[in-house]
Amino acid sequence: MMLVVQLQRGVARHAGSRPRGRVERLISPARGISSSSQQLSAPGRTQCSSCTDTDHPKVLITGGLGQLGVGLAKLLRRRFGKNNVILSDIRKPPNHVYHNGPFIFSDILDYKNLRGIVVNNNISWLVHYSAVLSAVGENNITLAREVNITGLHNIVDIATEHGLRVFVPSTIGAFGPSSPRDPTPELCVQRPHTIYGVSKVHAELMGEYYHHRYGLDFRCLRYPGIISADTQPGGGTTDYAVQIFHAAVKTGHFECNLRSDTRLPMMYIDDCLRATLEFLEAPADSLANRTYNINAMSFTPHDLTQEIRKVLPDLKVTYNVDPVRQAIADSWPMALEDSAARRDWGWKHEFNLPELVQTMLTHITTGNQLAQAY
Repeated sequence: MMLVVQLQRGVARHAGSRPRGRVERLISPARGISSSSQQLSAPGRTQCSSCTDTDHPKVLITGGLGQLGVGLAKLLRRRFGKNNVILSDIRKPPNHVYHNGPFIFSDILDYKNLRGIVVNNNISWLVHYSAVLSAVGENNITLAREVNITGLHNIVDIATEHGLRVFVPSTIGAFGPSSPRDPTPELCVQRPHTIYGVSKVHAELMGEYYHHRYGLDFRCLRYPGIISADTQPGGGTTDYAVQIFHAAVKTGHFECNLRSDTRLPMMYIDDCLRATLEFLEAPADSLANRTYNINAMSFTPHDLTQEIRKVLPDLKVTYNVDPVRQAIADSWPMALEDSAARRDWGWKHEFNLPELVQTMLTHITTGNQLAQAY
């Protein structure tokens, strides 16, 4: 599923194990490291041509170095201004991320620090991408529970206290084997069999409860498997659908860890990021729900292989099924029913399987050529 953040073992710790009262230092590429107030500097600010930074929301993205965070930051910065979007994570960013806009160290398990970041930077939107994904979570239940559940509690408490609009992605993993699978409706039995899925159901229900109880502007999209050429997968069950493209270009051979007939819903990252922005911008009174399915295409490893072979006919695919990932995939939807999103806020996908394959192969081939040139 979506790569949010792959946490190193033992890095994410409960807030109580960290020194309290320590304020993280904000890094602004134009000014270096700021004072300990964590406030962004106004000089060097990049603005949208149509209006000033003050007309726009101030956005904090947690888990920002994952599959989706960097892409969403790029999209939001084009729309709202460079310094109005702050990426955060517990890892050091690569140079291109560091130089493209503000980055701050933030551990979502450190409540006091996270609260200070929100207050000192006048945050109005909080996009919460920090998570431990499905396959990784099954290998470290304690870490997944701490990050995905305790971290979420910190997010919704701070968002409620400070009147933020908060976006928390959910997943096809929030459904289980007793859910209808083809298609899976928005409202149905949800009994997931992974800690990742359990934590996402918890997030959906907590967010909706806080919305009804305290008026929190909570918004949640159930993402399908997200496919991107720009970042490496981070431990999700749908990772094969990214890995196969890199293998097809580099070696011409791919070993798939799911059965060839495993059908799952997928989406190209550009559609995913656009859906997220459109949903965040949708007027609150247009939203009949606080959690929505979004869908684009569904395919099997065999379907994807056949489409790639139209461009790279010599691609060889073998299968070495991972029983853990296969069991997870067999409990997930084959497709998501998303008519409510299309009706309420105008969701419409643009990429189907042929467009996805052409775009991914073009990006990866071009990237490899550029790398070889240097």
